[in-house]
Amino acid sequence: MDHRFSANLSMLFTEVPLLERFGRAAKAGFSRVELQFPYEAPIEALQAQLQAHSLQLVLHNLPAGDWAAGERGIACLPGREAEFREGVARGIAYAQALKVRRLNVLAGIAPAGVPDAVLRQTLVVNLRYAASALQAAGLELLIEPVNTRDIPGFWLDNMARALSVMDEVGADNLRLQFDVYHAQRSEGELAGTLSRHLPRIGHIQFADNPGRHEPGTGEIRFSFLWQHLKALGWRGGIGAEYKPSTTTEASLVWLDDAIRQLG
Repeated sequence: MDHRFSANLSMLFTEVPLLERFGRAAKAGFSRVELQFPYEAPIEALQAQLQAHSLQLVLHNLPAGDWAAGERGIACLPGREAEFREGVARGIAYAQALKVRRLNVLAGIAPAGVPDAVLRQTLVVNLRYAASALQAAGLELLIEPVNTRDIPGFWLDNMARALSVMDEVGADNLRLQFDVYHAQRSEGELAGTLSRHLPRIGHIQFADNPGRHEPGTGEIRFSFLWQHLKALGWRGGIGAEYKPSTTTEASLVWLDDAIRQLG
């Protein structure tokens, strides 16, 4: 079944090792997958899984610092510029080998005592560098606002800030990753935000709220949202990035209806 929904393998099928998730995603009806960080596996192993299961990897993140230690990106952190640039090179290498067209960058958590203007300028300079490097490789760069209820102190925490940073960077290949869950937690107004800013969005991800589980477990009217995206003419990808409330396969009850609604 070919459709625009992709399974985020960093959130779905997590009860099995990473390389076993590709087959599970294909069996569940996905032809597209995405990863937060592919770097834990060799490129050759990932290529083999994608080929074996006729899957397309549509998105992954640039390296984001020490995730296990609580870091959630380094792009706004002064003093980490060399590490960020190394991560850009590594991300591009994976993307080119795995035929990925879009890379997402996480801004990071604001360190105590660092002026906001310094964090912003660091992010802008790093994004200009990354956008230029990705442009040369024929790739698109995404930035993602993340809610501060889940990640306290995350610097890029709302749409207005993200859009103003994009304006300052001024790169044609820099677009927004719109995560429905984070947007609902941060500011709501999902339909209006999508209507106003759809041309600047490169990819959409979703989970319901509260709980970050599958559609139908919380307050978001996903049936309306799918119809709204269809009415707006959205033709891009949509990533399922949620924590299944039961098993992943049981959580996919939303998929057939979503495909019908989007047409």
